[in-house]
Amino acid sequence: MIATGGQILPGDHPERMALNNEVHARPPEALQARMRISYVVLFGELDMGPLRALCGKYGVEPPGEAANHFSADLGPFRLKWERHTEFTRYWFLVPATGANALFERTALEAVPQGWLKTLKGDVLVATHVELMPVPRGKLDEEKLSRQHFAGNPLVGSSVAGGLGRAFTDFRIHADGFGRLLVQDNGMTPRQRGRMVQRLLEIDTYRVLALLTLPVARKLMPQLSAFEAVLGEVTSSMRTAGEADEPKLLDRLTLLNADVVREHTASQFRFSAAKAYSDLVSLRIAELREERIEGLQLFAEFTDRRLAPAMRTCEAAAKRLDTVSERVARATQMLSTRVDISRERQNQSLLESMDKRAKLQLRLQETVEGLSIAAITYYIVGLIGYLAKGAKEAGLLPVSDLIVTAAAIPVVIVAVALAVRRVRKSIME
Repeated sequence: MIATGGQILPGDHPERMALNNEVHARPPEALQARMRISYVVLFGELDMGPLRALCGKYGVEPPGEAANHFSADLGPFRLKWERHTEFTRYWFLVPATGANALFERTALEAVPQGWLKTLKGDVLVATHVELMPVPRGKLDEEKLSRQHFAGNPLVGSSVAGGLGRAFTDFRIHADGFGRLLVQDNGMTPRQRGRMVQRLLEIDTYRVLALLTLPVARKLMPQLSAFEAVLGEVTSSMRTAGEADEPKLLDRLTLLNADVVREHTASQFRFSAAKAYSDLVSLRIAELREERIEGLQLFAEFTDRRLAPAMRTCEAAAKRLDTVSERVARATQMLSTRVDISRERQNQSLLESMDKRAKLQLRLQETVEGLSIAAITYYIVGLIGYLAKGAKEAGLLPVSDLIVTAAAIPVVIVAVALAVRRVRKSIME
């Protein structure tokens, strides 16, 4: 029970605190006006051993095993760590001092040498970020590109309703990192943190969404092969006889197993692509972009390249669902035909068995008649021998032949009644 203001509430739901704190999970960092940030995303890396070792080196208490985010000042640099469902990301933040050119130095210089090699997983995104005040004078995007982005075409815009500007070329440079330049024009520290986080998440979720594109491309030829086999089987169904139907059903069953295997293997990636693509759209909307003359907006660049890929993935997913449904329908149709054929065969078998049973009954009746005659013959023979002996002994006043003849109908009736009683007891 919970006491509040003199009132007592029922007990908390088991998930109340966790659900309430979820809105505070992974909060953005409050950033100074001049900072360097190195951002690394590792796909599949869920081991907290390197993080605990790094915290231990600087005497900082590491997060618990159940933690999904962590932020701490380690002295030479500030660390931010986040663990997601299928990836982990690290932020390394240092104040930018001195007159060094942009991207000449990075935040990773403050990280212990060799520590990055202890990380597991595959690098999915790696970006160096420079955060600085908006310089005086007119923007020269050509000069900015030559000096800091290897002359590549820039994507950029005014963000946060004019309180900042962001530039990138969405390229991986010689050091293996991308580059992002954010210029502050009056944002608060929290606004800077949210803006940098949104910009980095756009690139992260864009790449995560595109992970599905190779899956879709690989799946397309297999779907064509599935459709060819399905078309061949369905065409054969029209002319197939009863002897061919089980073979066709076996082919459909194997085809269905292959389709289900591909569906199971790719379903998560297709669902993840949709979720990540939606997150990209949401983060771009949160930028509140305004055009800088001569530059593509983040929304334009991302939509132009991401949207076709997502449509390809959606087409592959729908095509796989369609093939799966068609194979299931064809299997059901052919199974119905096989069942009907088997029912006809069973009916013919039952009719044949019924005929055999009738023949057996007639044969049994014939055998019973012969059995009655044979038993009567032997019993009457015994009676004849008995009457002949009695006649010789003077005990029988009439002819033994008369006694034998008179015994025949009596024995026949008695034997017939006995056989009938035995058959009745067996039937019961």
